[in-house]
Amino acid sequence: MADQPLTDPLARFERTIAAEEKIEPRDWMPDKYRQNLIRQISQHAHSEVVGQLPEGNWITRAPSLRRKAILLAKVQDEAGHGLYLYSAAETLGVSREQMLDDLLSGKAKYASIFNYPTLSWADVGAIGWLVDGAAIVNQISLCRTSYGPYARAMVRICKEESFHQRQGFEIMQTLAAGTPEQKAMAQDALDRWWWPTLMMFGPHDAESAHSQQSMQWKIKRQSNDELRQKFVDQTALQAAHIGLVIPDPELKWNEARGHYDFGEIDWEEFNRVLNGHGPCNRARLAARRKAHEDGQWVRDAMMAHADKEAARARGVAA
Repeated sequence: MADQPLTDPLARFERTIAAEEKIEPRDWMPDKYRQNLIRQISQHAHSEVVGQLPEGNWITRAPSLRRKAILLAKVQDEAGHGLYLYSAAETLGVSREQMLDDLLSGKAKYASIFNYPTLSWADVGAIGWLVDGAAIVNQISLCRTSYGPYARAMVRICKEESFHQRQGFEIMQTLAAGTPEQKAMAQDALDRWWWPTLMMFGPHDAESAHSQQSMQWKIKRQSNDELRQKFVDQTALQAAHIGLVIPDPELKWNEARGHYDFGEIDWEEFNRVLNGHGPCNRARLAARRKAHEDGQWVRDAMMAHADKEAARARGVAA
């Protein structure tokens, strides 16, 4: 790289990355960098939008007005996160329509965790505590990602995700300190959501198709396995604090490593769910397709209004 002239766009790109500066939309970038970002950011956006569905199912059944208001605010936040991320992806030259078409056709992926059902109120707590907790671990590092619009979107998203994680932990803490039936409900939710949450970080680094290149370009700042370990270390202490048991007989503190050891993930289940064969894959996509179809009249009205305003502007200019 040292022999490349300063006028070489690839050399400038690599120097910008090495200097911990941001790549901006108008900067030159390798096509693979652009495509890698489009894949990651759009997948992240899809996950935020689909992620509204498991919890939205409980808004009308939350046990108190306070819980309803908090959950409603949280689900609204997720819609906003999707908006920030779709907007960031659009700066790379992909249209929102194309990203949504890819989601609705099943071509694009979203986080496999959202293909599991929410069977009880405790599941809302487990999602906030575990799923949003895992998201924060991953997304804090993305605040330093090399692409400027993505990094700036993540700063705001992480602030809101911290609220989501706290409300989930509070639900689980309250249930764990309640009646035996309530504590059993919390433990059942933890049992069902623990392993799918660990799958959220993706396959082992050696088996990840995109991790190595993403790390070189500083799109990702920490590897899948590093992030997963960080999540296990912090969550094991939280579970012990509220008197719940993580469903992993191999979980134990390793003094030599300074980390918790934990069992192996069922990667067959991960791949099965990721490839469309989880408990709720079809229901989740069906719900998104219906929402998209039901909202067609709004998009049509907006386009008609935009055309009318454009015509009016041309008339004034004339």
